Amino acid sequence: MPKTKLEQWKIRYKRYIPPILPISLGIAVLTLILLLAGIADGAFADLVNRTWGALLRFLTAGLTGILPFSLAEGLLMASPLLLAVLIGYAVHCTRHSLRAGIRYVCVLLSVIFLLFSLFVPTLGIGSHASPLSDRLGFAEEKVSAEQLAETMQWAVNEANRLCNDVEFAFAGASVMPFSNYDLMCRDLMIGYERLHRDHPVFVQFSSEIKPVILSEPMSYTHITGIYTFFTGEANLNVNFPDYSLPFTAAHELAHQRGFAREKEANFIAFLVCILSDQPYTRYSGYVNLVEYLSNALYSADRERWEEVFYSLDPRIRYEMQAYNDFYDKYKDNTVADISNAVNDTYLKVQGQTEGTKSYGLVVDLAVSYYYGVVCADVQNGTAGAAETAAADTEGGT
Repeated sequence: MPKTKLEQWKIRYKRYIPPILPISLGIAVLTLILLLAGIADGAFADLVNRTWGALLRFLTAGLTGILPFSLAEGLLMASPLLLAVLIGYAVHCTRHSLRAGIRYVCVLLSVIFLLFSLFVPTLGIGSHASPLSDRLGFAEEKVSAEQLAETMQWAVNEANRLCNDVEFAFAGASVMPFSNYDLMCRDLMIGYERLHRDHPVFVQFSSEIKPVILSEPMSYTHITGIYTFFTGEANLNVNFPDYSLPFTAAHELAHQRGFAREKEANFIAFLVCILSDQPYTRYSGYVNLVEYLSNALYSADRERWEEVFYSLDPRIRYEMQAYNDFYDKYKDNTVADISNAVNDTYLKVQGQTEGTKSYGLVVDLAVSYYYGVVCADVQNGTAGAAETAAADTEGGT
């Protein structure tokens, strides 16, 4: 019997469209609805970030964590071959039949839909979560030059205090005491556990930092680390000077725990570093914060900046000069310009309207933390975060 047009359409649909396409499209549409709801309501974004998102981050990090190398970097290194295979197979399918070519394209579209569905809960929706300062219990406000100076002086004093526990090389750069990056990460996990104990604002789990094999070429992009949501890995450029590595690693591990905003990942990195066992990790946290505060204070009040900056221990100033000497090699190049432009656009699309400048906005959180927590602890006669961590270390906890 002749088939109706509807029956004919159903037959063509089944012949040309693989089942994975409508399934992946449906998941992507649901995910998009969740994203829009998260944009409209920060509390809902928090809920997704702490439940579905946390589960996916935990699973992806756990699965790739068994590998001794970065799967994301491996895929990047193999990308020319993978691209050639994809194109070659597309040509093969198209030559075989139009139907095979269309089904192949549908599968590729399905992969894109599924990657989007993974990105939103693991990282994307975190850009629309409620402010970290609200969840930590202190107010984030506009800061004055005077507040910047006082906060920077506090960070400088703490960094100076730690200098005697840090080994410096002849060229001025400090030397990390960890024999491998696993030990560094283990120390950061201690900081994360302590932060979670006091402020359970994220789902805590143990994970590893993945050193990037191609760190030297990566340096030309000015990328010091990257969290790859599709593999769940926190990747670290280990070519940069030692004192930057614990802070950068903690930053990427913060992304792995759902903190998508760059300034918040920076602030979490600072808190984690100063709560660690190792003096060098605490040193990394304070010196990196000093650099951010220094840039802000220099723009706001040059005279106050000079007063505070030159109270830094000379060894730290030499450390910073050694970093500048290292960075000169990678400072100006086309690859970095392209990388910075892409990152700036990505951050703005995700709702971080300041783009790459959002990294430096950690100073707002730092000033609020200093006045809302550190000064309050001093007034109440209790130890601050760094002193608490030091006491825990000396006590063997």
